Amino acid sequence: MSADTQAVPGLTPSQTVGPYLHIGLDWLNTTALAAPDVAGERIVIHGLVLDADRAPVSDGIIEIWQANSHGRYAHPDDVRELPLERGFAGFGRMPTGLKGEFHFSTIKPGRVPTPHGQLQAPHILVNVFARGLLKQLVTRIYFPGDDHASDPVMAQVPVDRRPTLIAQPAEGKAGVFEWNILLGGDQNETVFFDF
Repeated sequence: MSADTQAVPGLTPSQTVGPYLHIGLDWLNTTALAAPDVAGERIVIHGLVLDADRAPVSDGIIEIWQANSHGRYAHPDDVRELPLERGFAGFGRMPTGLKGEFHFSTIKPGRVPTPHGQLQAPHILVNVFARGLLKQLVTRIYFPGDDHASDPVMAQVPVDRRPTLIAQPAEGKAGVFEWNILLGGDQNETVFFDF
């Protein structure tokens, strides 16, 4: 091939965690983590995923992972002698709606220990996947009124940033919590963790 006919390599597509194909993934979507007979305080969490300009992220996916009300995960690696009910999945997954909305119905998790045995405040682990992210974002949902001061993860978060991790009771709706995910911006960006 002569120099004037050599192919010029094109730009490679950016590597992000979205958009998503529905083929083969929809079966993972579930917003109800606990059957009616599972022990624990019933809660609903709903919120929005918003970008740095406060525009809705309509093509994201939210995944949550949590312990049951006794503080045990529905996973084979959790071999602690705590009750584990068959109707508790502990995992939820939902694509965001047109307004960036998501919701999950579950139970309030119990306290779980760190690998070093220190108890953490009740929390739900959250993964956020969206177009433009090179990898998922990891954060947590905590609940008002719990002992956050003794939680070793929350202790690493500056005090003025901690409210971004705490769900708030929905006005006039018992057991319903509001928690929004703000992906950027100068004020109130959700705290994300590197694990």
